[in-house]
Amino acid sequence: MHFTLQKSIIAKQSSVQITGSKSESNRLLLLQALYPEFQLENVSNSDDSNLMTNALSSSEEIVDIHHAGTAMRFLTAYFSIQEGRETILTGSKRMKERPIKILVEALQSLGAEISYEQNEGFPPIKITGKKLLKNKVSLNANVSSQYISALLLIASKLENGIELTLEGEITSVPYIKMTLALLDEIGVESSFEGNVISVQPNTKALTPKTLTVESDWSSASYYFSIVALSDIGTEVTISSYKENSLQGDSALIDIYKSFGVSVTFNGNALTIKKEGQDDGRLHLDLRNAPDIAQTIAVSCFALGMPCYLTGLHTLKIKETDRLVALKTEIEKLGGEVRITDDSLHLKGASEAKSLVSIATYNDHRMAMAFAPLALKVPIIIEDAMVVSKSYPTFWDDLATLGFEITK
Repeated sequence: MHFTLQKSIIAKQSSVQITGSKSESNRLLLLQALYPEFQLENVSNSDDSNLMTNALSSSEEIVDIHHAGTAMRFLTAYFSIQEGRETILTGSKRMKERPIKILVEALQSLGAEISYEQNEGFPPIKITGKKLLKNKVSLNANVSSQYISALLLIASKLENGIELTLEGEITSVPYIKMTLALLDEIGVESSFEGNVISVQPNTKALTPKTLTVESDWSSASYYFSIVALSDIGTEVTISSYKENSLQGDSALIDIYKSFGVSVTFNGNALTIKKEGQDDGRLHLDLRNAPDIAQTIAVSCFALGMPCYLTGLHTLKIKETDRLVALKTEIEKLGGEVRITDDSLHLKGASEAKSLVSIATYNDHRMAMAFAPLALKVPIIIEDAMVVSKSYPTFWDDLATLGFEITK
């Protein structure tokens, strides 16, 4: 289904309640499956988290997680320790093109029994659950941090815990620290010193408690972009957020200062306000927050603001090759983009072309990152409901702000 977004003027003061973080939810859902003693509130209503929930409760031999990359990585580790259970973990056509070999080899070095059903190094995979007795493993650290988190999430259930040595430059450190912080929150001991992460085995019952998932900062990024593209004085309040967030994408607060955007907290409510002009150009290393690269690139394009974004090597193995997708769609609109394997360079541009149809490539973030551009020119978003992967109510929430959306 395609949506047309008309040039809109949003209300000077608006508010939106955003669902729980997909990143936190999927980590906590797996931990809850391992430790049923605790309860969860404000769990993400995204497709990915629903797929994670269904997979963890499934007794079927074949588990299909469709496009959910986080679920693929986390469940590979989870099913490897389900003693006596045989599981075939599969997904969409794109998922079968996304590499899993680094994680599989790490688990195999711990003693896991995993084989490939079709192509070496890619899903679908066959997992025979067993007790893992080895505890030392090394992992190339400059790929997806989800491989690292997958190992850490199951570590306390291993006979001897885990001692994980990271080799090379570590990618997306905030996501690793998020995983360790959540382990600490439920009572699992860990340490992160230098390039070695240790998680202690846990044999005792944990103290029952209820954990509240913070709302998603990746989803918040679209409201930062909307405010950046709006008139001075425009405010949008979003909730529920923490000043000391575990999520790396909270870097938005500092990044969007370059767009003349300020932030204030009132309890768990976050008010984003346009107070000034942009800085004229932007140079950012996003290795710790790659999921907000698309939003930032579109914000810059909409404002005619050159940018040079680096640290983006993980974007090539997401739902699509996000660097190629960004280049293709921004150039349709009249922009000029150069990309490498880990960077994007956007030159300043004149006003975007009107009523360009934006392809979304089965990628929720392509749809949502380009939506704020409607504040400048009418655009068409193809396969608009792809947003359900992480933020099912996105279009309804934009309509409440004043966006004119027609199907």
